[in-house]
Amino acid sequence: MQYRTDRRGEPVSILGYGCMRFTQRAGRIDINKAEQELLAAVEAGVNYFDTAYIYPGSEAALGEILARNSLREQVKIATKLPHYLIKSREGMDRLFAEELRRLRTDHVDYYLMHMLTDAATWERLKGLGIEAWLAEKKASGAIRQVGFSYHGNSDMFCRLVDAYDWDFCQIQYNYLDEHSQAGRTGLRHAAEKGLAVIIMEPLRGGRLVKGLPATARKLFAEHPSRRSPAEWGLRWLWDQPEITCVLSGMNSLDMVRENVRIADSARPGELTEADHALLARVVSAINARMKVGCTGCRYCMPCPKNVDIPGTFAAYNRASSDGRFRGIYDYMMCTALRKDSTAASNCVGCGKCEQHCPQHIPIRQELKNARRTLEGPAYQVARRILPLFMKY
Repeated sequence: MQYRTDRRGEPVSILGYGCMRFTQRAGRIDINKAEQELLAAVEAGVNYFDTAYIYPGSEAALGEILARNSLREQVKIATKLPHYLIKSREGMDRLFAEELRRLRTDHVDYYLMHMLTDAATWERLKGLGIEAWLAEKKASGAIRQVGFSYHGNSDMFCRLVDAYDWDFCQIQYNYLDEHSQAGRTGLRHAAEKGLAVIIMEPLRGGRLVKGLPATARKLFAEHPSRRSPAEWGLRWLWDQPEITCVLSGMNSLDMVRENVRIADSARPGELTEADHALLARVVSAINARMKVGCTGCRYCMPCPKNVDIPGTFAAYNRASSDGRFRGIYDYMMCTALRKDSTAASNCVGCGKCEQHCPQHIPIRQELKNARRTLEGPAYQVARRILPLFMKY
């Protein structure tokens, strides 16, 4: 296993274990199966394990496995504060204490603000005393490093990176999301600020493996390296030295072994120009199924009415490529889970965006199309209800 260092100079395995996808049987985690897979990962050198308060049974399962195998001191635990459930400092203490009980530990190595959506949300938490609370936990050793996980555009991500002295962050990033979500711009900004960067959704929840169009699969199959789609996706990430750790929701021994094999041999800067050209052709093959040819360049931003134009188009395209549910989920994350909505329905048709679009996209019309697909009745209900929870 290879390691890269975090902000404190401690070694972090470049392959991390995402504990959200432990195998479930009859509605409960199969603890014995999860234990076999986790032990295989630890034996191979994986030392970063990511869970969260809201992952059903995950924290408790991880805590049980580590405790009964006396592994706590060999690994680093990352878990998350569900700040959207918090309305007071007492609430922070209560939920954190519950997490420690579940994990059977007295400290968390990496503690994240879960799904921090925008600067306004962070300001609300500051009003509840989050900065003093985190400082006390770090001083006592109960929390070793503080970070946040994020879904949204690169502009807001960079604002959040600058809003606090974070130790690390966690972003969705893969070769298809290079210029959406936090993107390469956000990755480099975080790295320049000295943050360790943890990657989630490296294969788009498996879509960059099982959901590829036939033309993309053919491109990979014909390459002389014979690398699998998963290997291409992981190597593209580990090629970038700014990335500290890539999470994988491993739920089979075969997956653990294969990912460890790739992590053992991947090196920064190893991909050639020809390799990057191949991946560019794969992205083009995937994008051929997309609705809007938006590259995420952001020349259209900022919108006078606060519409997240690239985020809307990324979700609209994902609805086409990965299914409507995934598109609406992404759209919800980018537009509704924040104090001030950034939805396509905010558009008043001023046309300012179209004056700056290098792709000459008819943005106003495409926003209307995206709205029809993404802002159905379920979205409208969620858009009204979810912000209420974000205030507590």
